[in-house]
Amino acid sequence: MTRPPWEYLFQAFSRTNFPDIYDAFWIASLVLLAVLVVLYNLRTRALHRHPPYLDLWEWLLWTGVITFMIVAIGATFLFDFFIVLFALLIGVAVMVYARFLRFPPLFAVYEQKMAKQRFFSKVKFSRPETTIRQKSTRPSRRSRRRR
Repeated sequence: MTRPPWEYLFQAFSRTNFPDIYDAFWIASLVLLAVLVVLYNLRTRALHRHPPYLDLWEWLLWTGVITFMIVAIGATFLFDFFIVLFALLIGVAVMVYARFLRFPPLFAVYEQKMAKQRFFSKVKFSRPETTIRQKSTRPSRRSRRRR
């Protein structure tokens, strides 16, 4: 480091200007993107009946795709380092916001709704008579026609 740290922000993000972190950034961004796509596929299959969890994974997927692709493209086309760093910080901040601030209240509401549904279905089917269809006291159409 021969210059002040703020001057490095306006250097092209290349292997010559940033030999320590260049390869680590673009390789890590592609690996994290692949991991995120695999996790998205696994979790959406497992949680396909639970909309709030699917919404969370949509947020995480698209935020990760945008963030990690900007980092990889920035490394490929030698964007200034502040653009790559800014994209990475904003993308990670949005992912943290979605996971820890936006969706936990929605999960709590959804879990209460699911608990109510489980309770009412348990009450509804607690007696065996509720699952057996009662014979009607009215005569059926056939017996009315016969008369």
